[in-house]
Amino acid sequence: MRYAQLVVGPAGSGKSTYCSTIVKHASDAKRIVEVVNLDPAAEHFDYEPLVDIRELIHLDDAMEDEELKFGPNGGLVFCIETLLENSDWLEEQLGDVDDDYILFDCPGQIELYTHLSVMRKIVELLENWNFRICVVFLIDSQFMVDGAKFLSGTMAALSVMVNLELPHVNVLTKMDLLTKTARKQLDNYLEPDPHILLADMRNAHSKWHEKYAKLTEAIGEVIENFSLVRFYPLNIKDEESIENILITIDNIIQYGEDADVKIRDFDEEDDNVNCD
Repeated sequence: MRYAQLVVGPAGSGKSTYCSTIVKHASDAKRIVEVVNLDPAAEHFDYEPLVDIRELIHLDDAMEDEELKFGPNGGLVFCIETLLENSDWLEEQLGDVDDDYILFDCPGQIELYTHLSVMRKIVELLENWNFRICVVFLIDSQFMVDGAKFLSGTMAALSVMVNLELPHVNVLTKMDLLTKTARKQLDNYLEPDPHILLADMRNAHSKWHEKYAKLTEAIGEVIENFSLVRFYPLNIKDEESIENILITIDNIIQYGEDADVKIRDFDEEDDNVNCD
């Protein structure tokens, strides 16, 4: 069995930082975790990728082609489709090693995960290659400190969950950058309660909420009816925070459960020993 995290989320959510943080934390714990870069537009990252999609195709290739003439968004989709068409290349690059643990650092185009089918096809390939997969959806905690934005982020997370149909962990990144006031506010949202979110939005007295109050309440009902979304805070400067996230994901994909049980041999008791 092989194990994988599909690291997704909007641009700027900290996917590459998350991957390098997990790799370092695992290394300190004497674990080997590899990273595959699936972002054809990546410029730099702090890890050495096991596989890099840019060796197959770069976003600039799609954008600068005189016939294709793609923009950034269309170019990203084209690059992932090209990867699918060259799945043999990816399979060869990944190899076939039992107990592999690989993070797939994905592009920051949210449409790839919310309603397009290309990432779902990538998932199917990995499942055929004997991977147990958990989607790790990252979102910037600084974006989520008021009710309206948190409602939006929750809906995005729910869309990804529905589209990819995989075990799923939602992570709030950049917790180390929040003020104490923002952290306290965010504590109310870690397990989204639409009633709390809607109350905060009503108290804001915004013209938008007054105009679209019924729409907002309907969205709140969707979140309540599909009560699947929970967020885990991640502070990359806190080893305990990193470990909690990793343990949660490991449990979901059952990492280590196939390992042999270590048995300790005990010397048989001497029959001559007098036991009162």
